[in-house]
Amino acid sequence: MQPGQIKNALFSLLGWRTDRKIIVIESDDWGSIRMPSKEVYASLKKAGLDLDSGDSYRYNKYDTLANAEDFSVLFDTLLRFKDSRGKSAVLTAVSVVANPDFETIRDSDFLEYHYESIEQTIERYTGGKDAFAMWKTGIEQNVFIPQFHGREHLNVPVWMRALQENNQQAKLAFDQGVWGFNNMHAEGISFQAAFNPSTVSEVEYHKEVIKDGTRLFKKLFDYDASFFVPPNGQLSNSLERTLTDCGIKFTANAKMQFESIGLGRTKRSLHYLGQRSRRGQTYLIRNCFFEPSSEGKNWVESCLKEIEFAFKWKQPAIIGSHRVNYVGGLDIKNRDSGIGQLSDLLSSVTKRWPEIEFMTSAELGEIILGNKELNQ
Repeated sequence: MQPGQIKNALFSLLGWRTDRKIIVIESDDWGSIRMPSKEVYASLKKAGLDLDSGDSYRYNKYDTLANAEDFSVLFDTLLRFKDSRGKSAVLTAVSVVANPDFETIRDSDFLEYHYESIEQTIERYTGGKDAFAMWKTGIEQNVFIPQFHGREHLNVPVWMRALQENNQQAKLAFDQGVWGFNNMHAEGISFQAAFNPSTVSEVEYHKEVIKDGTRLFKKLFDYDASFFVPPNGQLSNSLERTLTDCGIKFTANAKMQFESIGLGRTKRSLHYLGQRSRRGQTYLIRNCFFEPSSEGKNWVESCLKEIEFAFKWKQPAIIGSHRVNYVGGLDIKNRDSGIGQLSDLLSSVTKRWPEIEFMTSAELGEIILGNKELNQ
């Protein structure tokens, strides 16, 4: 085995194990605006904003709100593939529930932050109610199950300070309804990293964001969120009590967590599948990745190898993917390529492992906790 495989095998031995061939697909960023239009992208790029550094190029070039057609193509694909129990493939749609209300923030002269629900955002950006109605359709068809990604994919205190300090790049992007560029703010914190505190005191604000966000989640979807993925992966562990109080039982974490402790500092911790936090939450660890909008790699082949490795070491395959792979509002070829490759992946998986079981993150979490009904 390669050194990386040896390391992964050791983590597998530490973590929860099973003989069942379980596939979970976790797809982040649903509900967030990211890039409103091709015209906005071109305008900001011409103005000199950094839209392309690192992996952000594909998000700023392709990632936007999903329209009704995107959902229709995605759902049709998921419904075509059944597991050993006759269940369709399913996405755990890791979702935010709000976006900034740019007009109201501007009207306050940038002194007050205001947000709108994703239902309002989606209706305004897509010109009707069809796109958000598809969220409910996905839930009904059990192929698209939202879970909690935060209230916004935005670090509100850091962003608002940049606007109040008249940061020219932040203001320029704001005028176009954007915050997800590679910001050069002095605090060194990405505007996208919603729960990365610049000071210890901001953790209290983040607690209120979680409380407010989970309430709005329940209002939008008529059920409580039980699984949480922090935007950009950054989180202070002091938020775990609040997450537990708000009904979050399962949290995504990296094998190596760089916990945000304020002032740009981090604390490293090792994690494994099924590990319990001090507050009783169960960690789910992604061990496979599928990002076909990222160039230079055969993502179907790569993900199949990771799934094979997970099953060899008696672990479920938890696949990390992002909305950017499945939307075509900025470039329809991006959607067709991403969903086409998802179809290829699911076809290969169901043929190679006919005993496969598709499930959501929350369903896997309940099995790890020993829920008898799901274990039957």
